[in-house]
Amino acid sequence: MDSSVAPSTKPIYRGTQIVWYILGIIEVLLAFRFVLKLLGASTGAGFTQFIYGITYPFAQPFLAVFKRTQVVEGSSLEWSTLLAMLVYWVLAIAIIKLFLMGKSVSTPEAAVKLDEQEQTTP
Repeated sequence: MDSSVAPSTKPIYRGTQIVWYILGIIEVLLAFRFVLKLLGASTGAGFTQFIYGITYPFAQPFLAVFKRTQVVEGSSLEWSTLLAMLVYWVLAIAIIKLFLMGKSVSTPEAAVKLDEQEQTTP
C-alpha cells in the first residue's frame, strides 16, 4: 500500500464520482428539455411529458428569472433552462471543491500551496 495516500482519499474520490454522475444526469435531462422546447415538441407525446415532468423540479427555480420566453411557431427558446444547467454545473464544482478540502495534505505540500496562494493574492 502506498503510504503517501491517506485513507480518506478513496471516499473523497467516490464522492466526486457521485457528484459528477448526478450532475451528468441532470444536465442531460435539462438538455433534452431545452431541445424539445426549442423544436416545439408535442406536449401530448409521452416522452415529452416525461422529460418536462422530470425536469420541472430542476428548472422551476429559474423559470421566473427571465420575463419572456422567445416563442416562434410553437418553438420556444427557454433561457431559464440554460441558466439552470449553468447553476447546477457551478454548484457541482463547489461541492467537489468542498470534498477536496477534506483531503489529507502533508505539511510540505500545504506550505507550497500557501506560498502559491500568497503569490497570486493581490
